[in-house]
Amino acid sequence: MQTQFNIHEAKTRLSQIIEQVEAGGDAVIARAGRPVVRLLPVDDQPPPRRVLGRLAGRFRLPDEGSAPLPETPPELVEAMEGH
Repeated sequence: MQTQFNIHEAKTRLSQIIEQVEAGGDAVIARAGRPVVRLLPVDDQPPPRRVLGRLAGRFRLPDEGSAPLPETPPELVEAMEGH
């Protein structure tokens, strides 16, 4: 259930609005009739754990025999343009 409140009413009834959101609803706070903020419950679940090695085998580093990067920016531009 979504309910819209103006700022003054939201300040006056903040505890009740929070209870409504905790019960599964959400609330919109409006300024001059225009919605500006939506209150939603905070997700209690922790963020998913990162898995090490998830990208293993998805890409390959260049061989040791690769040409080194150019020393100066103009040389880099020339190498990228194929000169």
